[in-house]
Amino acid sequence: MKSYQINEANMKQFTQYLRGHGASTGTIEKYQRDIRSFGEWMKGRKVSPEKVTQWKEFLLEQDYGHSTINSMLAAVNAFFRWMEWEFRAKFLRIQRKIFRDPARELTKQEYFRLVETAEKLGQERLSLIMETICSTGIRVSEVPFITVEAAKRGKAEIFLKGKIRTIFLPHKLCRKLLCYAKNQKTASGGIFLTRNGKNLSRKQIWAEMKALCQKAGVMHEKVFPHNLRHLFARTFYKTSQDVVKLADVLGHSSIETTRIYLISSGTEHIGLMERLPLLL
Repeated sequence: MKSYQINEANMKQFTQYLRGHGASTGTIEKYQRDIRSFGEWMKGRKVSPEKVTQWKEFLLEQDYGHSTINSMLAAVNAFFRWMEWEFRAKFLRIQRKIFRDPARELTKQEYFRLVETAEKLGQERLSLIMETICSTGIRVSEVPFITVEAAKRGKAEIFLKGKIRTIFLPHKLCRKLLCYAKNQKTASGGIFLTRNGKNLSRKQIWAEMKALCQKAGVMHEKVFPHNLRHLFARTFYKTSQDVVKLADVLGHSSIETTRIYLISSGTEHIGLMERLPLLL
């Protein structure tokens, strides 16, 4: 008989399952955090559809964003599915966003200020990481695939979540990467390493970027690795006007996911409307 309870034993087994199926470290950590959050709220009680609904209502009362709540529900659903429980959490229905929040949109000028500030502070590794993410559109979890061999070939083979995709590296970026690797006496393998020769974690990259905010004069809310990927996507689309090609480059299986990256800001939308010849 199924117990319908969350405990450390089945959480550990679920984590092993995720690792075995190629889930990234960030995904595993998020799933663990969200499922534990639900488990702590349950306080040992038997999981049921009614309890899941009550937890969802609790999250709404705590002023969690709707997208955040849905991502947490997706995590517990993945756990329910793996446990072979017959019920699932129902997602909140969210109207598709029309505008992008300009308060969180990183501009090209702000990006350049971040890179230049890192260089002035002697943080060459960080400035080059930001340039690498922003000029290729890779995820921060894919940074370890930027190797000396990849820089020499001009392309990186990224293998994550059971899928392989090829990322082309601009010639100028390759020259910078190889020069940095040479100065660090890195003859092969990953280029962005810690002092102990290990790959940088996404948390460390995130923390180092956040530490630049004040000195670069960029709002704290705008500075995180994924925003560099968004800037790449917007710039690529403005140049190519090809959303299908952009989806391939970003590694999206759905064009609808790519469209989220291309939502215009309210300012751009108003500017477009002002130019419409529809008023006497």
